[in-house]
Amino acid sequence: MNLPRPLRTAAAPALLTATALLALTACGSSEADSGPGTGGTVDIRIPDPGNSGVLALGKKDGSLDKALAKAGAKVRWTGSAGPFAPAAQAMNADQLDIATGSITSGITSLAQRPGFKFFTAVDPDAAGEGILVKNGSGIGSVADLVGKKVAVNQGGTGEYLLLKALAEAGIPAEKVKRVYLRPDQTAAVFNAGKVDAWAVWATYAVAEIGSGKAHFVADGAAIGSDNYSLNAVRTGFAEQHPGVVKALYRYLHDASAKEKQDPAAYLNVFTDAGPTAVTGKAKEVQTAFTRKGGTVDAIGPQDIERFEDVAGFYAEQKVTPDKVDVATHLLDIEKLK
Repeated sequence: MNLPRPLRTAAAPALLTATALLALTACGSSEADSGPGTGGTVDIRIPDPGNSGVLALGKKDGSLDKALAKAGAKVRWTGSAGPFAPAAQAMNADQLDIATGSITSGITSLAQRPGFKFFTAVDPDAAGEGILVKNGSGIGSVADLVGKKVAVNQGGTGEYLLLKALAEAGIPAEKVKRVYLRPDQTAAVFNAGKVDAWAVWATYAVAEIGSGKAHFVADGAAIGSDNYSLNAVRTGFAEQHPGVVKALYRYLHDASAKEKQDPAAYLNVFTDAGPTAVTGKAKEVQTAFTRKGGTVDAIGPQDIERFEDVAGFYAEQKVTPDKVDVATHLLDIEKLK
């Protein structure tokens, strides 16, 4: 499920700061926040979705709360969407109930004694993620990255995409310099020429490709990416309110199918101007990516096999010290009552 587009992010667990956690939990930080609200309604704490995506539209038109009301719940928007690592720690600390991240960032967070489980999956984004280079850079293939500096977010999507691309091309990882940066700080470094390439996903790639100054030298399809987008729920919340989790899944599944058919309706939900708006060529790029993307679905056996492949790859590449057992941290949404 992509707690849709703006939330599709990943980051290293070590990057959590007090400021990042505060941003996620500014609107609530106790068990009471996800317990009964007024009239016995259960509050479900979800990061604010921003200006685009299924949740943004659901917030604006009230359709999300209407769907959750049937399960006796309503949303408490908490802070703002951001990297999965701090969101995972916020769930572990009982300060957040729902978050979205990639399987790659999920695996690194699962290695940190998790208090959450994944309950939905969106197929890997074959078109919207990859290795980004500037037009005219002279980098025409993954092989051309040898000796170059590539920006990645440590332990998350960026590092996975780079390592996977190099492995597919038969290039030893040490032949390319990984520059660890936060995704929201990388654009300036990339555009200043301080790195030669950027392993990145749609959240950040759209603006760069839309500018007409950059392109993917290898996208997710070429890399053979298994980088699913997942939704996580705090374990305690799922145990206490399984019907609410199932209602949220159904809403996101149906809404993501509608978004795929009409992507433009889910862009610039609250404003079509300013830094959160997607305009011009970037809007065309995002619309195309969404049409080619997946929908929010229940996690099936074939998905789990691919999750385990990623976990094995991360262990082989020494991103994690051992292979993480992903299967034990998954919920079968169809069995929730």
